[in-house]
Amino acid sequence: MIHLAYPLLLSAMLFSAGVYGVLARRNAILVLMSVELMLNAVNVNLVAFSQYLHQLTGQIFALFVITVAAAEIGIGLAIVILIYRNRESVDVDKIDLLKW
Repeated sequence: MIHLAYPLLLSAMLFSAGVYGVLARRNAILVLMSVELMLNAVNVNLVAFSQYLHQLTGQIFALFVITVAAAEIGIGLAIVILIYRNRESVDVDKIDLLKW
């Protein structure tokens, strides 16, 4: 049986890298990749606790998170492509389509 601290440390490092990527990046595609990194950190956390507690609920919930993440990246990438076609830039600071 593995110790619970190792996957939790990995999950914390992945989540921290994702938060840094969301806050520091200006490219919308890299921001979406950082959000996916944070969701994968949550999945590692869910599976680690599921293994530690000998229950399948964490793994089942992780499958739901993967499904939602796939839908989110599909919609997010479609929005980024549409913005790129209109503005010819995916810089997050230059996107002001909803500004009055």
